[in-house]
Amino acid sequence: MKNSLRSALLLLAALVLPVWQALAQTAAADAPEMADAMRQSGKIYVVVAVIVTVLVGLLAYLISLDRKISRLEREVRD
Repeated sequence: MKNSLRSALLLLAALVLPVWQALAQTAAADAPEMADAMRQSGKIYVVVAVIVTVLVGLLAYLISLDRKISRLEREVRD
């Protein structure tokens, strides 16, 4: 049962992914005006700065969490 479900999901992914890729390509070709407008007004740099800030924050949180978990694992072992 488990193996047939996995096969069905892989088949579904193999059939759907090319369609999604084609849709993404047509959508990207239709909408560069927003990126151009943001680049011209300088707002694209704000967007990039916010994305970088969020990713750096997530990375710092994950590192902090990993250190705390490692410390707890050492305390449990000892």
